Amino acid sequence: MTDSWATFGADLHIEPHGGGLRSGLIEALREAVRTGRLTPGTRLPSSRTLAADLGVARNTVADAYAELVAEGWLTARQGSGTRVAPRSVPRRADPAVPPSPAVRSGPVHNLKPGSPDLAAFPRAEWLKAARRALTAAPNEAFGYGDPRGRVELRTVLAEYLARARGVYAAPERILVCAGFVHGLMLLGKVLGARRVREVAVESYGLDPHWNLLREAGLRTPCLPLDGLGSRTGELAGMRGVRAVLMTPAHQFPTGVPLHPDRRAAAVDWARSTAGLILEDDYDGEFRYDRQPVGALQGLDPERVVYLGTASKSLAPGLRLAWMVLPQELVTEVARAKGEFDWTPGAPDQLTLAEFIASGAYDRHVRSMRLRYRRRRDQLVAALAERAPDIRVGGIAAGLHAVLELPEGSERAVIQAAAWQGLALEGLARFRHRDAPPGRDALVIGYGSPPDSAWAGALDALCRVLP
Repeated sequence: MTDSWATFGADLHIEPHGGGLRSGLIEALREAVRTGRLTPGTRLPSSRTLAADLGVARNTVADAYAELVAEGWLTARQGSGTRVAPRSVPRRADPAVPPSPAVRSGPVHNLKPGSPDLAAFPRAEWLKAARRALTAAPNEAFGYGDPRGRVELRTVLAEYLARARGVYAAPERILVCAGFVHGLMLLGKVLGARRVREVAVESYGLDPHWNLLREAGLRTPCLPLDGLGSRTGELAGMRGVRAVLMTPAHQFPTGVPLHPDRRAAAVDWARSTAGLILEDDYDGEFRYDRQPVGALQGLDPERVVYLGTASKSLAPGLRLAWMVLPQELVTEVARAKGEFDWTPGAPDQLTLAEFIASGAYDRHVRSMRLRYRRRRDQLVAALAERAPDIRVGGIAAGLHAVLELPEGSERAVIQAAAWQGLALEGLARFRHRDAPPGRDALVIGYGSPPDSAWAGALDALCRVLP
């Protein structure tokens, strides 16, 4: 039987025959070095950390490291940890034949934003919640049911969102959907049917979201953005706009919270024009150095559609998200979704309801908040020591940081990182096509690497910064 163990940002395929786990781990590490997934100089996690990640005894990892050091694959020095040893490339027998370029199976480290630490998914607690939920589930829960979603989940979400995000969320106003994109697809369909032709979007954001609105027949003019967030006062001058898509609590990707005056301006615009604000609260639970910024929806529940998701707090693979709708939209959006539409399964909805109701969700969020804050602090400390000229922004909340770069250097840094097996995204990647060129910067996602890979990813990042 082959186990695929994700570590160092790469899959190590272990065949536990013969000598068992120890020999399998040794061969997996040799192969990772041979193929370039672990590059010379990469720092490996401590034996304690890797053993915890893989679920094996610490001595198994320590013995594997010791053998690879003896063979010359690794080096170990006091105070420097265990690293991949420098290697010389053998010369080819025929110098007339050009060497083949190195082929990578994927990046060694991935610091692109957008994903939580998948290794930290609370499997045991989720399994307990699933057992309790399925034991108590009525038979009708396994039928087609209400297109808005299971009432058990909508009820606990209403309580949680009111308590944690300041959302006015009666259960009958909530609609469960299969991810944020699914919710946006439904809203695009309803807005089109209402003869809305333009939805404003922020000048920096995710082009898949903009493209989805365009595919629904909607134009997406961009709303300028500065250090106080989106300039919502300019909505009044955008005559054709009837709705706006925003990330007010923690703008993606710049990390700026929307200034209170601009929050008020957005709501005033929506009231005076009968417009709609589509609020993407994608990482609302993760706040570090400031008081939580409540959801914009609380200022006017009849003019704001609140969209939340479990993708950042738990895992995107669950495909569980929700919308809190103005009363006048509930019937239209539910009809657009339909009884047979793409939707999360009832067992997963019931499990999430039990997971929240039991308090396990709150405990998990608190635990992850501490973990992500620790990583953020380590990132800031490493940059202060090894790249002191790099300014860091957007770090008071969320799972990513923005690193300011010297003018004209963004593309070169990303290319250099790729050669080192480090996947990065530049700020330009998120700029709207109609927005003017902006500053050079990197958007660093510190949520996704597992703990065993974090030190190596941070080290690789510091090596490529100017």
